Amino acid sequence: MAKDSLLEMSGIKKSFNQVQVLHGVDLTVNKGEIHALLGENGAGKSTLMNILGGVHQPDEGEIKLSGQTMKMDNPRVSQEQGISFIHQELNVVTDLTVYENMFLGRELRNKWGFIDEKEMCKRTAEVLAKLGVNINPKTYVRELDTSYKQMIEIGKALLRDSKIIIMDEPTTSLTDNEVERLFELMRSLKSSGVSIIYISHKLKEIQTICDRYTVLRDGNQVGSGDMKDKNLEDITKLMVGKSVSTDAFYHNKTSGELVLEVENLTSDGNFTNIHFTVSKGEIVGFTGLAGDGRTELFESIFGFRKKYQGTIKVNGKPVHINHPKKAVKAGIGLVPKNRKENAIVKDLSVIENMSLSSIGNFEKNGFVSSKKELSKYHYYKEQLNIKVQNPNVTIDSLSGGNQQKVVIAKWLEVASDILIFDNPTQGIDVGAKNEIYQHIVRLADEGKAIIILSSEAPEILRICDRVNIMFQGEITGRFPREELTEEKIMEFATGSKREVENVG
Repeated sequence: MAKDSLLEMSGIKKSFNQVQVLHGVDLTVNKGEIHALLGENGAGKSTLMNILGGVHQPDEGEIKLSGQTMKMDNPRVSQEQGISFIHQELNVVTDLTVYENMFLGRELRNKWGFIDEKEMCKRTAEVLAKLGVNINPKTYVRELDTSYKQMIEIGKALLRDSKIIIMDEPTTSLTDNEVERLFELMRSLKSSGVSIIYISHKLKEIQTICDRYTVLRDGNQVGSGDMKDKNLEDITKLMVGKSVSTDAFYHNKTSGELVLEVENLTSDGNFTNIHFTVSKGEIVGFTGLAGDGRTELFESIFGFRKKYQGTIKVNGKPVHINHPKKAVKAGIGLVPKNRKENAIVKDLSVIENMSLSSIGNFEKNGFVSSKKELSKYHYYKEQLNIKVQNPNVTIDSLSGGNQQKVVIAKWLEVASDILIFDNPTQGIDVGAKNEIYQHIVRLADEGKAIIILSSEAPEILRICDRVNIMFQGEITGRFPREELTEEKIMEFATGSKREVENVG
């Protein structure tokens, strides 16, 4: 063991249902470093970290902390050894307050044995202040934006005085400013000797913040070293096993008839005077910064939110949508951004989740045709390259990216004329992103009207024909893709420029 090594995992093997997912993986993390753990969805990253976190036990292999062999029998043992896990899928309890979440299972008590609410509120405020967040510790979590929920998860790890913090896609829900604050905090933790294992598909972030890297592919460790010795193309090749294009996805867009028309749509406190159109075969993007109102806009169009004024027309006919069932009936499908809360039923199997919104397609004489259902499962598994061995395992046993692919398959089977994708590749690796982009382009070529909501400017520029930029609930700019750059998107997304008369 190297003299600076804090963690050494060696020869880790793990199988689930007779399928081996880790094939003797090694991972060494030094004291006071930020170590990138990279790989496609299903490469084994989460399984390896769940073994370190005491969630799973390895079939073979050894874990050493500061040279001492450790057995992580359960998550509490792992926490007692100074290991904190910030999961990609948030583990906050929305019906508790911020301070109750921060100290859940580790509540502070005063000398008389009573819960010390005052001290817990004080420490919660101190930790959140380090993250640049000003929230009343007594606020209920359900009232907070997703980015604040993410900050609570990070704050919990800081409260534990951890030696190793595992961060799984921690910036997914954060604004650029919040990401920079997080990076400053990570550098501060690193200088105080804390080690961070950083899992992300955002390779530019990896390049910015990480010291060393380890890459997994199909359950094997295929590379490790210093970040300064590798460029992003080399890392991508290691992850995917081949070179991956980052070119734009141009397609022969024909000018089809209008499918969706939105006029003067307003919802108090969310968005104001929104108007846009989408035609058959078009891919139209909406982008901006967190809090720009685009998610609320399309949740209203889909019927999740009922209080709005204005007109929505589908195929030239006005529709009043006050429930998602009406949206589906009108030919609108929505792939929501929050998988865990809005898109999957975690206790159901993969195949059941895939069929959930289109069960009528598989019915015959009042019974579900398992044969037809299984045939469609295999079709989408191949089309979207979903990495799952058994369609009957529960969906929560899949990696986040593969869960997202199942959600996309579910809505493709509904066969809506208008498909809204809210951050469609959130938490998805670089290779799988291309597969999803190709599928979206194919849908547009088949005549579907596609709407992409994304905070990632490169994604918008790669896939969309036209782009609407939003700021504080208004569309501030409309451009064809060829007139846009990342810099121009940022100017309009921050409100420093407005050009609403530029209608694309």
